[in-house]
Amino acid sequence: MRRLFPVTDQTAPTAPGGNAEGGGETASREWSLDEIADAYAYPEPAPGEPRPYLRANMVSTLDGAAQHEGRSHPISHATDMRIFGTLRALADVVVVGAETVRQEGYRPARVRAEFAARREAAGQTPAPAIAVVTASLDLDFSLPLFTSPTVPTLVLTGAAAAPDRVAAAEKAGARVVTAGDGVGVDPARAVRALAGLGHTRLLTEGGPRLLGQLVVAEVLDELCLTVSPMLTAGAAQRIAGGPAVPVPHRFALVSLLEEEGFLFSRYRRA
Repeated sequence: MRRLFPVTDQTAPTAPGGNAEGGGETASREWSLDEIADAYAYPEPAPGEPRPYLRANMVSTLDGAAQHEGRSHPISHATDMRIFGTLRALADVVVVGAETVRQEGYRPARVRAEFAARREAAGQTPAPAIAVVTASLDLDFSLPLFTSPTVPTLVLTGAAAAPDRVAAAEKAGARVVTAGDGVGVDPARAVRALAGLGHTRLLTEGGPRLLGQLVVAEVLDELCLTVSPMLTAGAAQRIAGGPAVPVPHRFALVSLLEEEGFLFSRYRRA
């Protein structure tokens, strides 16, 4: 990660000889994974019972496209992927919508030796679990995401989900978690259910429909948004879709980093 410039005073530590304006050694060298992890660390929990903290990680082009031809990778960047991997390594669980699992070819989160000590010190499993949000359970349960994860994959669904699909998920090795009274999933209940399993550091990678539901339910605490210096036109989805909120939610800028025209922003609920 070369020439990654902090442009607020709340970003990763400045290296000796560097400064907060993006000069010196910080601007000329690649940040270590530890520095990225420190820059994106979850807030320290308040005393008492830990409260779940949900952050989202998304990418958008200059004209608002969250995907190109159905996938986010074409609008991403090598540093974006380093941050993506770091955010996963900091999380207890990665929450993702079923459509994103199908389109992006999701695999289990892998064990990263670089983060092993950090995860052990935080009392985390060797890799984060993946939690798939789905009403229909229309998923291929023969995929490695379900058959060979380091940590069993979670399937979040409603109480009225089809019993045969629930049985198929469990037979594949997934843990089915009820997070809604009907067929679908209630976002607030899903967050509580994950916290009840000991997962308080939550990360969602979308897609847009799921993120929109989390925004409307007011359970999103933080947005890590990569702004890609690309234009795609077309009718691609925005990072969040679905019904609009009655009043726009205000978030505050925590940090803003830049490399090769890509902006890596972090916003927290105001």
